[in-house]
Amino acid sequence: MRSISKFALVVSLSFLFSPQVMADEEITGNSYFNKAGLKLFSGIANVATGWIELPKNIHLTGQKDTPASGLTIVTLGVFQGAWYAINRTGCGVLDLVTFMIPTNPLVDPIFVWNDFLRETEFKGYQFN
Repeated sequence: MRSISKFALVVSLSFLFSPQVMADEEITGNSYFNKAGLKLFSGIANVATGWIELPKNIHLTGQKDTPASGLTIVTLGVFQGAWYAINRTGCGVLDLVTFMIPTNPLVDPIFVWNDFLRETEFKGYQFN
């Protein structure tokens, strides 16, 4: 009986001190914490920098090849920029409130300073 107890103790200690096999989850852009963190950070950044859509859209409207005058281009750029600034800020607030649900951010490009010379697109939630 004593030898069986010793054998059971040795076997159980070997399991206790053996390296455990863990699930092999890569830390990539698809993990829950990375997606939730990106959504939280992009929400904060979009709330703080949503107003940059105003000068961005004035510039983009001026770059288009249209026969409109300078005042018309600036006016269209101001209206579009104000609308996009409201949308980016609102999407940032929504991303802040729902960051724990790891969806893709609502705005493309995610940050206003990314790909500054491309018009912003607003998308719905996408689960990937």
